[in-house]
Amino acid sequence: MLTGSFASSMQGEPRLSHDIDLVVDFKPRALPELLRVFPSPEFYLDEQSIREAIRTRTMFSLLQVSEGDKVDFWMLTVDPFDIARFTRRQHEDVLGMKVFVSSPEDTILAKLRWAKLSGGSEKQFYDALRVYEVQFGALDVQYLSKWVVTLALQDYWERLLREASPF
Repeated sequence: MLTGSFASSMQGEPRLSHDIDLVVDFKPRALPELLRVFPSPEFYLDEQSIREAIRTRTMFSLLQVSEGDKVDFWMLTVDPFDIARFTRRQHEDVLGMKVFVSSPEDTILAKLRWAKLSGGSEKQFYDALRVYEVQFGALDVQYLSKWVVTLALQDYWERLLREASPF
């Protein structure tokens, strides 16, 4: 599932990002195929890091060596929000490819969560704000309200509501 700044750029205000963030439900048996599809020296993938990320349900990165482009693969966890947003992902056409993308509501919540976890990142907050403003009429406010409370994001949510100027 495409998430992070690419998702918020599609759903809100476009901005440059240094990487692509994907949430994946990756199994160890798929590791040989991943290494085959992204071969060295064109790509850098550390097999041990991938195995550790699978074991600990964290993340690993893929680097395109010549360009410096990076993809962060975030392992799907057992966190209820992680499971809910993965279940709600939406099929979208991205640069001619069909991919799963985080729903706008989940993009907002994830960005607010990252803002909180990072000690108040303005970049994360404004990504959430812009998605809210652009998607305003189509958002599931009941879903958002439930998760704002569950994730203890009330301060960030209230600020977002104060600052928002929906389109």
